[in-house]
Amino acid sequence: QVLLVESGGGLAQAGGSLRLSCQASGVEGTFGTMAMGWFRQRPGNEREFVASISWNGAASGYGDSVKGRFTISRVNTRNTVFLQMDNLKRDDSAVYYCARAGGGRRFLGPEIRGRPEEYDRWGQGTQVTVIS
Repeated sequence: QVLLVESGGGLAQAGGSLRLSCQASGVEGTFGTMAMGWFRQRPGNEREFVASISWNGAASGYGDSVKGRFTISRVNTRNTVFLQMDNLKRDDSAVYYCARAGGGRRFLGPEIRGRPEEYDRWGQGTQVTVIS
């Protein structure tokens, strides 16, 4: 069974940084073949696309609100995907989820990578709170 576990969330000052990790298990031999993504959700809001990365890390995409501040990366030998968050803002406060692209797809194009329904496995989320 595929399991995604996020970590690294917590409290941060505005302007500061946090690094989230997403560890996958039950994916031996397959983690490095699938695209991954990060989403976030604030109370009362829909899940918002943050970033996605292709199977080999060569291609990535970002939501407009985080572009230039967040960086997604992956280490396939460790079954892990990261989200480096710099220059944090209060509006970045949310629960952050990592997700696996559905259908075994190696890459999600810009027209679909922001859709939650394109992902078939989700972690439980990690809370990020940014204070000023």
